[in-house]
Parts: sequence; C-alpha cells; structure tokens
Amino acid sequence: MTIVSNSSALFPAPGASGSKANSMTDMGADDFLTLMVAQLQHQDPTKPMDNTEFVAQLAQFSTSTGVQELNESFSGLSASLASSQMLQATDLVDRQVSTESNVGFLEAGTDENGEPVAALDATVALSGNRGGMLYVQDMTGQLVYSAALPAEATGDFQVRWGGTDANGERMSPGNYRISAETNVGGEVTSIPVYAHSRVQSVSINPATGSASLNLVDGSELSFAEIRNIF
Repeated sequence: MTIVSNSSALFPAPGASGSKANSMTDMGADDFLTLMVAQLQHQDPTKPMDNTEFVAQLAQFSTSTGVQELNESFSGLSASLASSQMLQATDLVDRQVSTESNVGFLEAGTDENGEPVAALDATVALSGNRGGMLYVQDMTGQLVYSAALPAEATGDFQVRWGGTDANGERMSPGNYRISAETNVGGEVTSIPVYAHSRVQSVSINPATGSASLNLVDGSELSFAEIRNIF
C-alpha cells in the first residue's frame, strides 16, 4: 500500500501530469471533508502532517466557502436593487425630470376646451441674485423668444414658456435651448438653466438589469443623470 506522507501527493500542483483534481474553488464542503479524512487516514504515522499545513488547508477552504457565500449575497442584493430601481422608474412615468442640460422639449397638446396649448418648463438657478432675462433659441441658434424674469425671482426659479415667438406665433414642437442672464455686481452674467423633460416610458436592459427612462423627445436617461424630479 502506498503511504501518502504529505499533502502534495494527495493534492498535486495545478498542471501536474495526469492531475484532474478540481480547484479549491470548485469543491463543495463534502468533497473537501472526504479528501481531508482520506489524507489523515493514509498519512505516514512516523511523519504526520505538519500542523501549519493542515491549518492552512482549512483556512483555504474557509476562505473559498466565504467568498462563495459572499458572491451569493451580492447576487441577491443586486437582484433586490434592480427590482427597487424598476419600481422607482415606473413611478416616474408622466412626471418631469431635469438634468444638467438646458435643452428641453416643447410639447404641444390641447386643453379641456380643445384649444391648442404648448409648454416647456425649466429651472433657472438664480442663487442669491434677483431678476434677469430669459431667452429661448431653436436648435439652429436663432432667438425665438425672450422675457424679463420677475424682479422678486431668486433661488431655483421655475419658468414656463408657452411655445409662442415674439410675435405670438406658435412654434413647432421640438427641442429648444433655454438660457438666462442676471446682473451680478453691475455686470450681466449668464446663469445655469436646467430644462425639464417628461418621462414617457421605462425600459430595462436585459444584460445589466438596469432601468432607463425614455423621455418624450425620444432620448434615453439613466437614474444617475437625473438632477431633480417634479
């Protein structure tokens, strides 16, 4: 009978000729314990396994098992977060969101009397300043509308453009760029404007499980890009 005097004979090094043993990460608890008992039964009584080596093998198995359990926990957490994100995204349908962009979509519709209406909402970040001017340009850069902001306007001030130009003519639905200026220390200064867009639907990426918001202008938005929800 061949006596196994050390662990290297029972657990040959990876790549050793004729070795088909699974890696430690492929072992289950039963597999590991079976091999460990066999190793103890067949060791040379005159040369028992070194205590340090024995403890190292136990630690390796413990680490492998812990990593596997941790991966399973993270998988469960990931699925839970994806489900939660989907519920949050569904709740945003037909609501408006803003991003860092000042380009918004002019939506056209009808009121309760059947009269045509249009609107494009935005937030002007006046901070501690007051009043100023609001400008609306089409995507070619042509100015189509301008108006003075109320003198008492300050902080994050919400505005709505009704979709008409300086002559009162209705503009076509589509994307428009909104900008604003205010007087700071006697100088006219540009200030941030964040356009609002309506969420039309929600889609899920089957590869990642992440939710995306489909806006009314046909663009797609991730949760990370949302600045505010209205």
